[in-house]
Amino acid sequence: MNEEYEDEAYENTPIGMAEEMQREAKEEAGDKPMDDSELQSILASEIDDAISYIDSDLSPIRAQATAYYRGDLFGNEVDGNSQAVSTEVRDVVNAMLPSIMKVMFSSEKVVDFIPNGPEDVAMAEQATDYANYVLQQDNDGFNVLYSTFKDSLIRKCGVVKSWWDERTTVSIEEYTGLDEQTMMMIEGEPDATVTVIEQYDDPNVSPEALQQVDPMTGMPMQMPAPQLFDVTIKRIKKSGRIALAAIPPEEFLLSRNARSLEDSSIVSHRKMATVAELIEMGYSEDQINEYISSSDFEANDEYLRRRAVTTAIGVSDESNNPAMQRVLYIESWIKVDYDGDGLPELRKICTMGEGHVIVNNEPADFIPFADFPCDPEPHTSPLEASSIFDYTKDLQEIKSDILRNTLDSLAQSIHPRTAVVEGQVNMDDVMNNETGAIVRMRGPGMVQPLVTPFVGREAFSMLDYIDQVKENRTGMSKAAMGLNADALQSSTKAAVAATISASQSRLELTTRILANGMKKLFKNMLKLSVTHQDKPRIVRLRNQWVAIDPRSWNATMDVSVNVALGNGDTDQKMAMLQMIITQQKEALMQMGPQNPLVSPAQFSNTLRKMVELAGFKDSSQFFNNVPADYQPPQKEEKPTPEEILAQVQAQSIQADIQKKAAELELDREKMMRSDDRERDRVEADTMLRAYEMQLKYGTQVDVASIRALMERDREAMRVMAQPQQPGVM
Repeated sequence: MNEEYEDEAYENTPIGMAEEMQREAKEEAGDKPMDDSELQSILASEIDDAISYIDSDLSPIRAQATAYYRGDLFGNEVDGNSQAVSTEVRDVVNAMLPSIMKVMFSSEKVVDFIPNGPEDVAMAEQATDYANYVLQQDNDGFNVLYSTFKDSLIRKCGVVKSWWDERTTVSIEEYTGLDEQTMMMIEGEPDATVTVIEQYDDPNVSPEALQQVDPMTGMPMQMPAPQLFDVTIKRIKKSGRIALAAIPPEEFLLSRNARSLEDSSIVSHRKMATVAELIEMGYSEDQINEYISSSDFEANDEYLRRRAVTTAIGVSDESNNPAMQRVLYIESWIKVDYDGDGLPELRKICTMGEGHVIVNNEPADFIPFADFPCDPEPHTSPLEASSIFDYTKDLQEIKSDILRNTLDSLAQSIHPRTAVVEGQVNMDDVMNNETGAIVRMRGPGMVQPLVTPFVGREAFSMLDYIDQVKENRTGMSKAAMGLNADALQSSTKAAVAATISASQSRLELTTRILANGMKKLFKNMLKLSVTHQDKPRIVRLRNQWVAIDPRSWNATMDVSVNVALGNGDTDQKMAMLQMIITQQKEALMQMGPQNPLVSPAQFSNTLRKMVELAGFKDSSQFFNNVPADYQPPQKEEKPTPEEILAQVQAQSIQADIQKKAAELELDREKMMRSDDRERDRVEADTMLRAYEMQLKYGTQVDVASIRALMERDREAMRVMAQPQQPGVM
């Protein structure tokens, strides 16, 4: 192992200390860890074999595919003849890409995370939305996938690398006239370093405003003027995001015997990294300078073909700027029994220079690449998949040859060759192509055109045949774009739809294969989020600000791929949803919102899906997402006519009872008042007679006893007049 890897900086890291503890434990248990020199030898051998496989076996084929896509000359052209090139490869690829990109970036999600249990449903929905956010907001997902799909269609396989990008951003800001309170706030920021350039009194405060009276002595005193500051603020912020990049095919290394990324003995990403990039990764400048070299891709046909213009004029990749000088840097994921326990484990090992000197070695839990083969061959490497170039290479050559011969025939028929009798014609006149020019000759017939008939019409049928072969191989035709006149002349819509659907089958298959690469990509993004994001992040999902904390997510969730292709498929889905929503409406109207067949949440899902199929990405602008556990409020059931009649009759009877009771109460009140009046009259008459008797006879009459007797009878009468309660005797 090199001394860079054995330095104290690495040994003091958590990974270095953990590995040292594991080594000591293995030695105590009798297991012998792999020697550093042995690891260096194994890794260098694997990398060299993978480089040979890519540069010698695959790159020449992919370089030729690039040339055919660009319509470069074949190299067999003849001076003086047509050199036209038919661009079959480019035409098919450019016809397929719009449909593929439309599917991947349509309103429907290409992939969904599948929850492992009911408790993971909400988490899976949030993870799906967040992964799409990371793809399109944190990264330029459209261009990344566009480049990847183009690599796949032209050069057999595209590759996307995903990694956690830790970045440190430094910003320097200058402010003038800050007051003391603002200065205290800025100095309290943890990521801010404040440098005071100048401190001075506030010129807006007059000396008179600073004069105050000392409350203790009553004497005037001068207060200090408020201070202002001109400062420079340096902010250093560390942030981490998931980064995605489309890897150039020549930079991706794979074992020649691999059938997939998972079973490959080594998976590597090689690139000519600049000194500045490596320093940003944490390597020291002295360590990097040892491995500065020229480009490692000088023998790679694919790299040179892509940079055909730069290569032709002989421009070098070397830079005079020390920070822009380049180093061969390879990140490798290799399965090796490094700890000596008899079981190989996955490790990430980084090397520099042509000798592949190890500069970093750490354990890894997954390979951060997603491959997108165009048409993978069974039991072979994804890098050896068939491509559109493989299907149309011979057609481009044949069609170019036919086109050249047709143009040559047309040129000869328009500008025929001329036969002259030597010495009998002025050759300057013959060579003059000016219209109406005179040709001087010594005798008649000394100049005669050699007329060649145009025979290119016979080639037109062959060109149509080549187009038919191309359609059968790739599935791309005018029918696939809905432009086939023969198909559109059908008298029924079903026949037209069947023709277009049949022509799209090949394109749909290719799209579904590419969508499987999206499945791998999203699983990698989920693992990176769960592993590296150490705090919640506020993002806007579905038109709402949501706190995303992947630490609680289940990293083992699977991914399902949803692919819908073509307007016909969309129209069919829309028609089916129309039928479904009609049935849902009937169920809700007839059986109510709490019926066992359709819930309000299911009805909301149908409406939102129809909005998405219509092309609106944010369906929440039209319909809210109803929770699955939503319970509609209870509504009072309307009584039947019979119940209403019974209720009216009961109310009528109750009213009659109340009326009778009121009448009885009124009669009782009348009786009581009449009795009171009669008793008052009798009492007054009795009192009057008692006074008369006292005056006439002088006899004393007990008026109080008479009055008490009458009041007793009055109270007895009131008690008897009270209404009797039911059951009371």
